[in-house]
Amino acid sequence: MVHSVRTSRLAGALVSVLALALTVTGCGGGGSSDAPKQKQEQKQKRSASAAPNRLEPLGSVPEPAMPVTVGSADGRKVTVTSTDRIVPLTGSLNEIVFTLGLGDRVVARDITATFEQAEKLPVVTRAHDVSAESVLSLRPTVVLAETTTGPAEAIGQIRDAGIPLVVVEPAKSLDDVGRRIDRVAQILGVEAAGTELRKRTEARIAAVQKTIPARAGRQPRVAFLYVRGSAAVYLIGGAQSGAVSLLEAAGAMDAGKESGLDKDFTPITSEALAKAAPDAVLVMTKGLQSVGGVDGLVQIPGVAQTPAGMNRRIVSVEDGVLLNYGPRTDQVLAEIVDQLYADGSDA
Repeated sequence: MVHSVRTSRLAGALVSVLALALTVTGCGGGGSSDAPKQKQEQKQKRSASAAPNRLEPLGSVPEPAMPVTVGSADGRKVTVTSTDRIVPLTGSLNEIVFTLGLGDRVVARDITATFEQAEKLPVVTRAHDVSAESVLSLRPTVVLAETTTGPAEAIGQIRDAGIPLVVVEPAKSLDDVGRRIDRVAQILGVEAAGTELRKRTEARIAAVQKTIPARAGRQPRVAFLYVRGSAAVYLIGGAQSGAVSLLEAAGAMDAGKESGLDKDFTPITSEALAKAAPDAVLVMTKGLQSVGGVDGLVQIPGVAQTPAGMNRRIVSVEDGVLLNYGPRTDQVLAEIVDQLYADGSDA
């Protein structure tokens, strides 16, 4: 998942990289012998390359009903008269538009839109670094943005050119999934398709939750760490990180939140990790790679002393999907559940 970051999520330091897709490996406070560790890490490697990074659009292609006048999250009224050339300015919005069945109308992507159907589209933005010139050169008929999209000058330049630009609220939890799908569908004049996609997504999320094994002990504690070894960035997520509802939906608890971290992210310290005492650590795949894999992660001060570090229980998730809260959230949740309870461990 990319190195741009959402200021709202990463306390001003990290913006769109948290939009993030997924390769998960287990949690639990299980045994410390080499065999379980090796089995888990092998499963993590398989998970990283198993499924192709593709979306599953709705079966039928909807026909947008135009024109549509909608309220933009920045207080404006915007009238959309055509969806012939759509430019979504975040990876999450790209994903929703494609899954609604309108992918053939999308003419650009954010750098975090890494799924196969969009990979050949020109990159015009890194969420908080929109190139207005690149967007306008593609002659869009509608542009979709989020409240964290910027800079403001670029958004203003697109609007000044007469392009309908609608701002939507970003997704921060599972509760936002249906709302976001409905909102994008409304803007694009395909509300029936939005209803279908919302119901499909919510049903799949519910189905995944039914697979969570019953546990006799306490819920596993999972710490969400944002790490970028190349930039020496090492953060632990708190109540506002965006991962809390995913972990709770997976039957776990967010160790950072439970230890009293009420912000989005806080620099990692041995003391903070000791207080969080995670049974497992959730990281993004590229972040894990940037520190040299599991071996490098446990070298971060304090990690090796946690139950997660001692048992090498690392949940690694692809950057571009993890926090998107959209049509593939059920897959994200399934990966987390699968890895948290691997080999029957329940932390």
